[in-house]
Amino acid sequence: MYNLLLKELKLGVNPFFYILPFLTGALMLIPGWLYFLVILYFCFLTVPNMFSGYKSQNDLMFTGMLPVAKKDVVKAKVTFIVLLELLHIVIAIIYGLISVRLYPNMTYYFFAPSIGFWALCLVMLAIFNLIFFTMYYKTAYKYGAASIVSITAATLFAGAAEWLGIQSPLVHDLFKGSGADSMTTQLSILLACIAIFAIFTFLAYHIGYKRFLKVEI
Repeated sequence: MYNLLLKELKLGVNPFFYILPFLTGALMLIPGWLYFLVILYFCFLTVPNMFSGYKSQNDLMFTGMLPVAKKDVVKAKVTFIVLLELLHIVIAIIYGLISVRLYPNMTYYFFAPSIGFWALCLVMLAIFNLIFFTMYYKTAYKYGAASIVSITAATLFAGAAEWLGIQSPLVHDLFKGSGADSMTTQLSILLACIAIFAIFTFLAYHIGYKRFLKVEI
């Protein structure tokens, strides 16, 4: 699996997609912006273009010629995507910290770049992973429908979260009111969302692997 992961890191993606997080992350510097979009650009741009590259390069056929187990093929691909997702979030967090320093008195209508917000981003990516990989590995090369459905689901989650943050007193208090000032509350939300991200991503891998077993290469 380690060698397959190295293949993904060195050959599976255009180097531009390692630079992209620094470009999209800079959008965190826009005061009071809809910051979910910063992470959603990974879903909008990186994943469809990467998997389009896999298809055009006959990655499935090439991988099928290697003496590797299908289980490791799926595990390497999922791990690689997760690493890219975490790269996007970490860089966005750095920009977010700069943004908070630049606008210390900013009143946020949408979510501010807080711990709770980043926790929600993990849940959004967890939903994306679960839908994308379970659909993609039905064929292991048709990525279009999987991209559309998973991107739609992630976008709907972001929209619902923002709406609740504005309309629901409970959610507003947790993420923008007194809960936002409580480190205990924010860390509890973060830990819960990390668990959701881990569980959903593991399910995405497990279901994807089971479906990939039925694919004839």
